[in-house]
Amino acid sequence: MTKRQIEARRDRAQTRQRIVHAAVALHEELGPAATTISAIANRAGVQRLTVYRHFPDERALLGACSSDWNARHPVPDPAVWAGHADPCERIRVALTALYGYYRDGEGMLTSVLRDEGDVPALAEVMEPFHAYLRELASSLATGWGVRAEAQRVIRAVAGHAVQFETYRSLAEQDLGVREAADLMAELVSAVAERRGEDQRGCSRDM
Repeated sequence: MTKRQIEARRDRAQTRQRIVHAAVALHEELGPAATTISAIANRAGVQRLTVYRHFPDERALLGACSSDWNARHPVPDPAVWAGHADPCERIRVALTALYGYYRDGEGMLTSVLRDEGDVPALAEVMEPFHAYLRELASSLATGWGVRAEAQRVIRAVAGHAVQFETYRSLAEQDLGVREAADLMAELVSAVAERRGEDQRGCSRDM
């Protein structure tokens, strides 16, 4: 490869990155539904045709933006709480990590979750995130020592606890990350106590 070819490849990569960063910023500020190719091109300092040359369709652009943002804001690693056999401690640790992630990424998450119903390509890009939350809720609903029917109800409450909207509603009531996580852990515990045989509970002084 010649020096000119190397420089051309580097320039293409830099242009692509500028486009992605411009799109990510606009997605957080305006939301994906309101972000236009013209606005992205203007923010990145390129022509609209250049944007299309790098990203021929909306799915390609949203996928690149998602990969870029996720690399800088990874979801919490389940290994952080997987080693806790006690379900009370496991859900506390998991929700504290998850709510910290929500707090740090609140601007972007607010925009993309609001718009995904209006942008089919965005819904496709967001599916791995929703799958992550479903798996998390299922894991947090285990270990409570209850029968199958009670397990179903606990799974529903855990599913509510892991949602971004749940965190936001608690944050709007001036609860911090740890306070919100403790509160939702206590809610799941209360359901487990009422529905099953496990009477240990998760209550603690807040």
